[in-house]
Amino acid sequence: MPAAQPSPIEHYAMIGDRSTAALVGLDGSIDWLCLPHFDSHACFAALLGDRRNGHWRIGPAAPATTTRRYLPGSLVLETTHEVAGGTVRVTDAMPTGDDRADVVRIIEGVAGEVEMEQELVVRFGYGAVPPWVRRVRDRGEEVLVAIAGPDRLVLRGAPLPRSQHHAHRGRFTVRAGERLVLDLCWQHSWLPIAEPVGEPEVVATTIAESAEWLAELDYHGPYLEAVQSSVLVLRALTDHATGGILAAPTTSLPEDPGGVRNWDYRFTWLRDASLTVDAMLAVRLVERVGLWRDWLLRAIAGDPQDMRIMYRRDGGRDLIERELPHLPGYGGARPVRIGNGAADQRQHDVLGQVMLTLQRLRELGIADSHDSWHMQRALLDELATHWREPDHGLWEMRGEPQLFTHSRAMMWAAFDCGVRAVEGGCDGDASRWAELRDALREEVLTRGFDESTGSFRQHYGTSDVDASLLQLPTIGIVEPTDPRFLGTIARIEQELLVDGLPLRYRTTGLDGLPGDEHPFVLCGFWLVSAYAGAGRLADATALMDRLVALRNDVGLLAEEVDPATGRHWGNFPQAFSHLGLVLAATDIERARAAEARS
Repeated sequence: MPAAQPSPIEHYAMIGDRSTAALVGLDGSIDWLCLPHFDSHACFAALLGDRRNGHWRIGPAAPATTTRRYLPGSLVLETTHEVAGGTVRVTDAMPTGDDRADVVRIIEGVAGEVEMEQELVVRFGYGAVPPWVRRVRDRGEEVLVAIAGPDRLVLRGAPLPRSQHHAHRGRFTVRAGERLVLDLCWQHSWLPIAEPVGEPEVVATTIAESAEWLAELDYHGPYLEAVQSSVLVLRALTDHATGGILAAPTTSLPEDPGGVRNWDYRFTWLRDASLTVDAMLAVRLVERVGLWRDWLLRAIAGDPQDMRIMYRRDGGRDLIERELPHLPGYGGARPVRIGNGAADQRQHDVLGQVMLTLQRLRELGIADSHDSWHMQRALLDELATHWREPDHGLWEMRGEPQLFTHSRAMMWAAFDCGVRAVEGGCDGDASRWAELRDALREEVLTRGFDESTGSFRQHYGTSDVDASLLQLPTIGIVEPTDPRFLGTIARIEQELLVDGLPLRYRTTGLDGLPGDEHPFVLCGFWLVSAYAGAGRLADATALMDRLVALRNDVGLLAEEVDPATGRHWGNFPQAFSHLGLVLAATDIERARAAEARS
């Protein structure tokens, strides 16, 4: 078997069933899939190694010109391959299901004839465990069954590949008008083999479900197509059963090519999830936000005094970080990590973000339940005992804790939301929270501001800037036209821009890691919002145009981008990047409306 390397990150598209997701390359190879859930072990892990670690390719045997798109209103992927003798179309979908997960691949001849090849390599346990594979008859047809412990994959349809050297391969010809269907179904290995998924209804149903949801979107401003695409990504990263919102469906895609900045993002960060809800609310997609609040209550309420910054998609706390030495990593970037050690960090900004989102829900008339307010009150009381302590900050620095300006401002926001909730009729120690709120505001505006540079600073022990400071007006602690904030924008432009795109911060050792990284896509959208709020609408629009153009051919964004090459880096697709796009678009819409009124 050729040890082909994975494709560039931006060459992948995502399909999913809102329990898990697969990455499909331009060449038709599914190189990443965890089953049955986002945080399960991968059975296709070629993304972090090579094809011997598991993949499923269906594509032309000869060189082809390939184009693709998502079918309107959905993440159902349609890929068209043109070769010298004809054209073929492959449609990939993952329908929602209970106690099973399916990948359906439909191959249709469009013109002439095309020789296709199929290669299936199943390796459970993140590419380490070869299954027991055999052919059996089920419901009158031959199917391919692969079993390893609790996991079973069943491939049905035609043509089935044949065993060759620890893989299954085959070639077949598709002629104009022909239609072939393959369905790969995961189930627990002890269950009876499931019935066929019910194609062709599956594709129509999958599209209809997402299109119906998307129709509720109430946004008609600039960048509408990009906003629609991004909210579909955010929906796909929201577990339909639990309400947990994933940061990304992948692990260990490197921020630094060949480096060690490789993290597992298949979890629910309270901050990221809250910002995702903010993005949905910004375009009036309010359906199922209660599911997120219920998830939050289940995850935290058992012990509010021990609130973590992230949880598993089901609210679990087992995120122990470990390395997988059998995988060589994407492009040789090691280590490959599963779990995330940052879960044990103290990050004071998290509660502020959660409280801001819950306050927005109250303002929309979505009242707290007794239990949800009790949880918030307990969290604020706990923060009141630890507010003086340093933390690891928004970017999860693995160096020594600091008094980060952004974190201190977010604590101000947490107490401010608590006071406003009490003023709205909730019970709580409003006088104590108001006292701490006012003390934090004074502290941020004095110790967090560097008079010598005329800007806010990353933390109280440095004069460096940090892109998180762009959030200060969004938090509400300063106005977007405050001279101190305008000075901060100027410093960020001078010190953090790389070819016009912002880094998170300068990697000078504070984060405790070697190596470097590329501009951070979310920070670019934050700068768009900062420009819009500061009255620099032309600059906001120019930067937004550039960021939107960085999306790949199906509208997806990774965590970081190399502006010199357009290569994407970091986990993919990234919720942070897509929620940032939605919020930046609505900020531009708001700024244009204000300009028109003036």
